[in-house]
Formats: sequence, structure tokens, C-alpha cells
Amino acid sequence: MKVILQETLEGVGHLGDLITVKDGFARNYLLPRKKAVEANSRSIKAFEHAKRVAADKAKKEKLEIEAHAKKVSAVTLTISAQVGKDDKMFGSVTAKDIAEGLAAQGYTVDRRKIQLAHPIKELGTFTVAIKMPRDVTASVAVRVVKKEEPETASS
Repeated sequence: MKVILQETLEGVGHLGDLITVKDGFARNYLLPRKKAVEANSRSIKAFEHAKRVAADKAKKEKLEIEAHAKKVSAVTLTISAQVGKDDKMFGSVTAKDIAEGLAAQGYTVDRRKIQLAHPIKELGTFTVAIKMPRDVTASVAVRVVKKEEPETASS
């Protein structure tokens, strides 16, 4: 019997596969548990239509994500850090700091999506990758500058 799988089954096939299985397996396991539908011309056409609609939706969603990534990539983030003697930084700039800086500019980014191999521990400009859904990556320029200390008035 020919069936179209409604979900991925280990050792049988993947979602949407048109496969031939034994009649008993289809009648007793796949069909009652709604893991597959019988492959007739009507169900094949319906499945092909659903597949096209899903592909169009995925394409539109990817374009939106790419547009958002382009906006985020245009951002230059400036983070001021306290430095000591010889411009040595106290602490470091982490993914959390970058996420907070982007949120302050109106871009919400999950800090776990920020691809920072290790915290930034020196002054300068760095390019940080941000992983977005659908294999889209944005890159943000992060400038780490010295925090200006307020002048103390001596009297």
C-alpha cells in the first residue's frame, strides 16, 4: 500500500515521503495513529499544495529575517568600560552587555544567539556575529571605549 508520511519515523522515512509499505503495517499502525495517510490522487495533490504553501511562507519569513539582519548589521554599538593604568580594562564586555546595548537601541536579540567566543577584554573595535533563525547571520560592530571619569573639583 502506498502512503504519505505525516511525520518522520525512524527506519521508515521522513515527513512527506511517498512510500510503499505492507498493508497490515499501514492499516494497523500508520493510519490509526495518523502517522500517514493513504496515497490516492486527492491526498497527493493536497499534500503537494500544502508543501508549496509552506515553502512560500518559509521564503517570505526568510526575507523578513534577512531585512531585520541588515538593519541590525548597520548598528555600531559603543560600550564604555572602566580602565586602569596602561588602559587595562577592569572586567570584560560579554554577550549580555552587547544584548543590553542593542536593546537600548531598540533591537531585541537573545544573548545566547550572540556568537562571542570569549569576552572582550581590551579597548578597540570588534565585529560580533549574531545568529538569527533560518541560517541568517548578522554582524554588529562593537566599539569598546574608555569610560570618561568626571572631573573632581578641588577647593
